[in-house]
Amino acid sequence: MEMNNEWVQDPKVFNINREKAHASIHRYASLEEMHTNKSSYIYSLNGKWKFHYANGFNQLIKDFSNKDYNSDNWDEINVPGHIQLQGYGTPMYVNQIYPWSATEQIIPGEIPEHNPIGSYITYFDSSVIKDNTDVYINFKGVESAMALWVNGTFVGYSEDTFTPSRFNITSLIEEGKNKIAVNVYRFSSGSWLEDQDFWRFSGIFRDVELEMVPHTHLEDIKVLTHLNDTYDHAVVEVNPTVIHPTKVIYTLKYNDEIIVSETKEDSSSLQFELEHPYLWSAEKPHLYTLIIEVMDEEGLVECISQQVGIREFEIINGIMCINGQRIIFHGVNRHEFSAYTGRHVSYEETKQDILNMKAHNINALRTSHYPNQSFVYDLCDEYGLYVIDEVNLETHGTWSEYFDKEHIIPDNKPEWLDIILDRANSMYERDKNHPSIIIWSLGNESHGGKNLYEMSQFLRNKDQSRVIHYEGISHDRSYNETSDIESQMYTYAKDIEKYLTTHQDKPFILCEYAHSMGNSNGALFKYIDLEKKYPLYQGGFIWDYIDQALYHDGKLCYGGDFKERPSDYDFCGNGLVFANRKNTPKMQEVKYCYQYVDFTINEQEIKLDNRYLFTDLNEYTLQIDLLCDGYVIKSQNVMIECAPQSTTTIKNPFMVEGDKEYALNIYLLNIYLKKDNQVYAYEQYIYNYEPQTAKKSSLPVKVIEDYLNVGVVGKDFNVIFSKQKGLVSYRYHQEEYIRVPVKPNFFRASTNNDVENKYGYRYGEWLTASLYAKCQFVRVVKEETSCKIEYTYDLPRLGDELLYLTYTVYGDGKVEVDMSYQPLASNIEMPAFGLLFQLYKDMEHVSYYGFGPEENYIDRNKGAMLGRYDYNVTDNCTPYLYPQECGNRTHVKEVLIHGENKVLLLEGDDFEMSALHYTPYELENARHHDELPEAYQTVLCINEKQMGVAGDDTWGAKTHEEFLLDKNKHHLHFVFKGE
Repeated sequence: MEMNNEWVQDPKVFNINREKAHASIHRYASLEEMHTNKSSYIYSLNGKWKFHYANGFNQLIKDFSNKDYNSDNWDEINVPGHIQLQGYGTPMYVNQIYPWSATEQIIPGEIPEHNPIGSYITYFDSSVIKDNTDVYINFKGVESAMALWVNGTFVGYSEDTFTPSRFNITSLIEEGKNKIAVNVYRFSSGSWLEDQDFWRFSGIFRDVELEMVPHTHLEDIKVLTHLNDTYDHAVVEVNPTVIHPTKVIYTLKYNDEIIVSETKEDSSSLQFELEHPYLWSAEKPHLYTLIIEVMDEEGLVECISQQVGIREFEIINGIMCINGQRIIFHGVNRHEFSAYTGRHVSYEETKQDILNMKAHNINALRTSHYPNQSFVYDLCDEYGLYVIDEVNLETHGTWSEYFDKEHIIPDNKPEWLDIILDRANSMYERDKNHPSIIIWSLGNESHGGKNLYEMSQFLRNKDQSRVIHYEGISHDRSYNETSDIESQMYTYAKDIEKYLTTHQDKPFILCEYAHSMGNSNGALFKYIDLEKKYPLYQGGFIWDYIDQALYHDGKLCYGGDFKERPSDYDFCGNGLVFANRKNTPKMQEVKYCYQYVDFTINEQEIKLDNRYLFTDLNEYTLQIDLLCDGYVIKSQNVMIECAPQSTTTIKNPFMVEGDKEYALNIYLLNIYLKKDNQVYAYEQYIYNYEPQTAKKSSLPVKVIEDYLNVGVVGKDFNVIFSKQKGLVSYRYHQEEYIRVPVKPNFFRASTNNDVENKYGYRYGEWLTASLYAKCQFVRVVKEETSCKIEYTYDLPRLGDELLYLTYTVYGDGKVEVDMSYQPLASNIEMPAFGLLFQLYKDMEHVSYYGFGPEENYIDRNKGAMLGRYDYNVTDNCTPYLYPQECGNRTHVKEVLIHGENKVLLLEGDDFEMSALHYTPYELENARHHDELPEAYQTVLCINEKQMGVAGDDTWGAKTHEEFLLDKNKHHLHFVFKGE
């Protein structure tokens, strides 16, 4: 048989000579190898391969696979790795459209004429092969299709980018040097099934290994666990497929302690019964280890280590339950992605992700939208994450509103059935023994139809220990029984409530929600409130974990930056973590909303509601701090008993009395639930307080007025007010603070959510007002120890209502600011109401008393706490892929901005603040951070309020009404002073 290029565009051909899928088996030649996790049965082919790049079939070197073909003059390429990230072709980011959109007119199954092909060559010596073994070559991930030759002989062809392609090459191995040749096709008929929202690459991007399998060996294994109704008795069912067994020893261990052992002389199944077993859950990821020793007539030939998690996941009375308890998914979607290597993600990067999720109370992972590398599931088993494992299937571009509905796939088209069943089977067989996987997902955004129903039945027949998920039936109810779960995407919280009042036949989850593009995740708490109100609502999976951006020439790039078209540009930037895997400020809110303990606090007592399913709070330490004006004055650690899913109340250990040492006299009670110095839940109680009235100086002021300016001079300071432009100078100890005149501001730079909900179109007049309001001097009121300067501002195209701004300067240099405005009911609300100070750029360090530590907004500050925090202005420009509004803090009482030889103090009862090196208009005009100007000033925005950032989706969802500025009279009041 020879390779037939027609297979590449035939959806009925996706597997020629590929080995049957089976469980991921870790095979070792001895117990010593197993303990060191180094197997002599595995020989890695990772490394430098010879490489040739062809733009299409007509440029292929047809005889490159021949044994005697000389490739010495070829380039070299890293395996694993993407072709497009190593200097060949162009990476492309598109969301739901196909990469050939608007360039070639083809229908599903066909492939574009421009179809780059990578030809790979490597060699291995027969000396690496162990005696008495069969040899398989395993490609763990190749995008999108591959053909294989060994020593000039065609071996096979395979599609499915994200599951292994394994071939038996035993008969083709020769003494000495052996040649492996591979063609990798960027596009195949299978590419129509891989229209996920991600970068489009090609190449051998996961590990390649030679697997040596002894003639007597474990071919496959399926481990099931069963629990009784009281979950205190377990049966571990082991179903092995052993080839030519003489003796097989099965030993079940827990923490190196042998629990039970049994010997078999055939391939029959066995069962272990356990009393009071340790159960696996995301909270308590207890794992047993099954050691399998396979022997032939001469003794041990291989041993296998298989992790076993004893757990039961089922739907009970319409509710999904883990070990009998109602499960709540505090989940996230995660693309496998590295900013340096694309979808070739290392074990270390993955472990970092998993640990970060656990630290932020994320308990579930959806492998959007393809099977991940096997070690992802190993880590989820070990550290405890519930997993939705998803078939490599998305056909979004075939059923959008603009596409010809005749070409929807897979739908009911018989020619697409076998290929999707093959993908489901490859996922299932490889991953079937992972306890962390509790749900099989049929894919993503592939509409509905009979084929998907057949896939669901296929998986149900294979596995009754998990449930089936598929969201696409929400768009096509013709086979509603395809999914055991009602799964939707981006449904508003209020609409979920409506749905659940009339639909109670299935448990409900959001497989995607809270679209985290840029500065987002506003009103996340509303979804958390639903899970406490409606038993059928069982949580969701935030979209998504990491920004898909690539480093190129020292710059972080998003879609379109490689000059590829079509592109969906920065829509790849939806992460809770940045592309460099550092947390975004949004993670602060996620951690709080996802925490498992709710606190109700007053001055007398503290109530804890333990929403863990299996964890007593006696495993944690409760740290209680009493603060005044942000400083800890008393602290106490408390050990508490609170069983899972119960409440307890303890006495507030601190009495509050006024303390004259503290200026503001604001008392706080901060509570932290901690283990191993890690905070897992927290809450703050702010005691009632009376805002302090600033003391007015008795020092005299001197007022100097002419027809253009008003000057106010006092001890160590002077202030200048232009009668045409407002406040233009504040000098303290001979240091000037103000670079350009202070102006009212009503605009904020667009967030990604704003861009897509037409913020600029809707709020454009407020941008105009911010830039071009007409300043009108009203009068100066001179007193012995103060001077009041009054202005009005006429806002263009917003009616006749004036804005009133008054500055009162006192003898100690303090300036009191009072600004008010009554918007017209006929105008759209303001995005913000405040003043814009443009200071000199040396004003770099900010310390403040307000909500923090991370940036926060009125619809994303549940996870923020009132406290004293500091940052550098340079660091406060949050590096979202697309420059936008950022760096805000709410409920601010005090700000200190430090320059080289000066400090500016601002005080007020409750305002919002940000300090950046850019104006809102500069942020608005930039598409990348390197397009922003070099820092030349510090821009301080002091707002009464700014609208929330929204976050239900990023294609039209607006800020919720309660987080907009209302149309009542707005008032901003604060004071500032040099130090």
